[in-house]
Amino acid sequence: MTIGTDTALHRIIEAVDAISTTAASHQRCFVLEVMGRHCGYLALVAALACEADFVFVPEYPHKEGWKDKLCKKLQSERDVGQRLNIILVCEGAIDMQGNSITATQVQELVQTRLSYDTRITVLGHVQRGGRPSAFDRILATRMGAESVLALIEAKSDSPALIISLDGNQVVRKQLMQCVQKTLNVQKCMKDQKFEDCVSARGRSFEGNLNIYKILSRLEPPKTASTENLCSSKYSFAVVAVGAPACGANAAVRSFVRMSLVKGYKVMGVLDSLSGLSKGNMKILNWMDVHGWAAKGGSMLGTKRTLPKDVGIESIANQIRDNKIGGILFVGGFEAYQAVVQLVEAQHLYSSLKIPLLVIPSTISNNVPGTDFSLGCDSSLNEIVSICDRIKQSALGSKRRVFVVETMGGYCGYLATLAGIAGGADAAYINEEDFTCSDLIKDCDHMSTKMENSQIKRGLILVNEKANTNFNTDFIFHLFSESGRRSFSTRSNVLGHMQQGGSPSPFDRNMGTKLGTKAAQKMITLCEKNLAEDGTVVATDPDCAVLVGVIRRKTEYTPVMELAKRTDFSKRLPLDQWWLKLRPLLRILAKHDDVYTAEAEDDDQ
Repeated sequence: MTIGTDTALHRIIEAVDAISTTAASHQRCFVLEVMGRHCGYLALVAALACEADFVFVPEYPHKEGWKDKLCKKLQSERDVGQRLNIILVCEGAIDMQGNSITATQVQELVQTRLSYDTRITVLGHVQRGGRPSAFDRILATRMGAESVLALIEAKSDSPALIISLDGNQVVRKQLMQCVQKTLNVQKCMKDQKFEDCVSARGRSFEGNLNIYKILSRLEPPKTASTENLCSSKYSFAVVAVGAPACGANAAVRSFVRMSLVKGYKVMGVLDSLSGLSKGNMKILNWMDVHGWAAKGGSMLGTKRTLPKDVGIESIANQIRDNKIGGILFVGGFEAYQAVVQLVEAQHLYSSLKIPLLVIPSTISNNVPGTDFSLGCDSSLNEIVSICDRIKQSALGSKRRVFVVETMGGYCGYLATLAGIAGGADAAYINEEDFTCSDLIKDCDHMSTKMENSQIKRGLILVNEKANTNFNTDFIFHLFSESGRRSFSTRSNVLGHMQQGGSPSPFDRNMGTKLGTKAAQKMITLCEKNLAEDGTVVATDPDCAVLVGVIRRKTEYTPVMELAKRTDFSKRLPLDQWWLKLRPLLRILAKHDDVYTAEAEDDDQ
C-alpha cells in the first residue's frame, strides 16, 4: 500500500454506495471509470469491496467473447431479481489485443444489446481529494518516522531506499530493485504476457484477482455439489458472536460462496450461540449473501453469550443432529473465548471434535493472534471524522481543549491510533499507567503550547477503561480547573456511533479475504480428518484456530496456544504490536520520548 491509496478507495466506495441507491430505485446499470492508467489496483480492490458485477483492469484483459459474457451475466442477474448493476472500468483497461476499452464503449454495448438504462460516472480527480482516511494518516506517520531513522542510519555508500508497507510490516526496499520490478510489469504488458504481469504485481494483487473471479460468479459451478462426495455427509455452519462490527458480513459472504464453489453446504446460525443451541439455522445459498459486503452490523444476528451460558450440551446435540462438520465463528473476544470453551469440552462430547475457526471481528482489536480485527478500521475512521468535526467546531474560538472518550474496553488501540491519526495531544490508556501528576504535567504542557504558539485547539483521547479513578470525567474536570487561565475545556463521549456506519474499504476487503481463507482452511481440515463413515473427527490442536493477519501474512494460530498469551480478566493479548507506536504520539505532540525503528530490510 502507498500513501493515498486507501483514501482513493474511500472516495470510490462512497461514490458506488451513493450510486447504488439511485441505481436500485430506477433499475439502472452504472459504469464507473476509476483512475489507473497503468495499474488496475484501485479498480480491482474497489470491485471486491462493492461486489461489482464486472471489472476491467489492464493487467488481466478479458478473453475474446467478453462482450457476450458481460451481457449474459447482466441478463441473468436481472432474471433473478437484481435491480442494479455496477461495472468498474480502469482508465487504462485494454482487451487481449491491447485495444483500449472505455466506459463509453461498455455503455453502448449494454444499451445496444440489452436496452438497459445505463449511465456513466467518471470519478476523475475526486479520488485524489477529500479527507484523508485514518489508515493513510497512520501510514504516512509511520513511514515519515521510519524515513528519518533511515536517513540517520544511512552511510555514504548506502543504497537509495523506499520505505514501504508489506502487510502490517514496514520494510525498507532498495529503490533500484523496485524500479526494476516496475519495468518488468511494463515489459510484460508490452509483450502481452498478462499472466506474468499479474504475478509481477505481487501476491496481494494476484490474490485479490483470484478471489474476485470466484466470488463474482452469478452462482457456483453446476458440478460443485456433485463432485464433492463429502458434501452429502456433513455441512458447515457460520455463527456471529459478540458485539457487531463492520466487515463481519463480508467475511460471511466470502466464506459461504467459497464453500459452495467447493461443494459444501453452509448453515447460517441465527441469533448467535443461543440460536445454535436451539437449532435456529437456515441454509445459505449463493444469492442469499448478495450485497452483504457493504452492510454493517450482523446480518445473522449476534449476542455476547458464551457456550457455557446457553449450554454446551445443547450445542453439541445440535451439531450432531444437523451433521455439522465444521463451524466458523465471526466475532470479537467472545468468539475466541467460545471456541476455547468448546475445545475444553471436546472430551465430554464427541460431536465437538470438528474444525472450529475464528475470524476476529471487533472494533476493540483486542483479540490475540492478529494485528487487525474486522471493524477496527471502520471505527477508527468514525472516531477521526468526529474528532475533526469537533475541532472544527472550535474554529474562531479562543483556545479550547476537547476531552474525548473512545470505546475499546481495556484495550487502548482505538484511543492510540485515533490519537495519531487525529493529531491528539495525549491518549490515556489502560496499558500504560499514569498518575495525577502526569495529568497535571500534560495540562501544563498544553497551556505552554497554547501560550507560546499559534495552536488554538487541543485534543485529549481517553480509553473508556483507562483508569478506574482517573476516568474521562475526572480528566475533564482536572483540565478545566488547571488550565482555566489558558483554555476552556469540553468533554465528549462518542459511544456506540463508533460501531455504526458503512464498512470501510479496508474492512470489506480484509473480511472478504479472511472469509475465503477460512473456507479453504476448513475444507482442508475436514478432508484431512475424514473418518471412514464420512464424518469428521478432528482432535488435533491445529483444528481449532484463529485466522488472523500477523505482519506480512495470514496465520492460523491454535486457540489453546493463544490462551496462554491472553489476559482473560481484562480480555487482552499479552503482546500488542501497536504499543510501539505510542512514542510517536507523544513526540508529535512535542513531548520528549524515544521511538525505535520498526522496519525490516527487504531484499526480496
